[in-house]
Amino acid sequence: MVNIRGGRKRLTTGVVSTVTAVTAGLAFGAFALSGTADGATGSDHASGAGAGAGGGRHKPTVVLEHGAFADGSSWNGVVADLRADGYPVVAAANPLRGPASDAAALRTVLDHVKGPKILVGHSYGGNVISEAATDDPEVKALVYVAAFLPAPGESALELTGKFPGSTLPEALDPVTYTQADGSTATDLYIQQDRFRHQFAADVPAQRADLMAAAQRPIAQAALTEKATTAAWKTKPSWDIVTTRDLNIPAAVQRFMAERAHAHTTEVAASHSVAVSHPHLVADVIERAARATAR
Repeated sequence: MVNIRGGRKRLTTGVVSTVTAVTAGLAFGAFALSGTADGATGSDHASGAGAGAGGGRHKPTVVLEHGAFADGSSWNGVVADLRADGYPVVAAANPLRGPASDAAALRTVLDHVKGPKILVGHSYGGNVISEAATDDPEVKALVYVAAFLPAPGESALELTGKFPGSTLPEALDPVTYTQADGSTATDLYIQQDRFRHQFAADVPAQRADLMAAAQRPIAQAALTEKATTAAWKTKPSWDIVTTRDLNIPAAVQRFMAERAHAHTTEVAASHSVAVSHPHLVADVIERAARATAR
């Protein structure tokens, strides 16, 4: 596990190196983790090749899936870093209607992008990538960013409440509307005057205000829809755990990461870690890409 305590420096390979033993029988063998600036320490569970793998090869395309109360622009800083390092990137638009239908939408993007891919999901986007990547041999690694890693039969709402700490329910702004068939449905927003505290406490106020205005709602039903598959059971996974998260408590994130045998990085950040710490997020993605290069 890597622990980051603030700071927005770009992580550099070789500042701190930690090698941990891996439980015998894990599918992907041992992984040598290059650490970070700011005195980080690390541990990894299952893995592919070491951090230096893949030099000189064509780089995989990174496909980014945002979560609830956000949009593709939440990845802007991450995209800038990845592109500067030569990675092709696609930030997909998540409909936020339900894991099954959203995964189907994401698969249309994956089918359009040829060659190997690294699939990254933030928050509820973790539900989506876990389903979309199943049985796709071109998805080489999964990266979860303050995200859900549900097992089959679990929902985002169920996982959120597994351990105490989420203050999201009282910050929500539900909007019920009539659908074309006459039935009613409810979309969930975060109240704009509570958005920064709840979702993006370490993001500058002006930017957080823009994020609040541009937030995309999630269907309430999406949070109770149960997962039917879990790609993390068969693909190597990386996970960024945000210890100051008021949406998905850190204890919940750790539980899911440990269960998935994910390479875990912890950072003292809000739920909007891709906005507040884009360099960290990009570096973890690149580590996953290098480790799974073939």
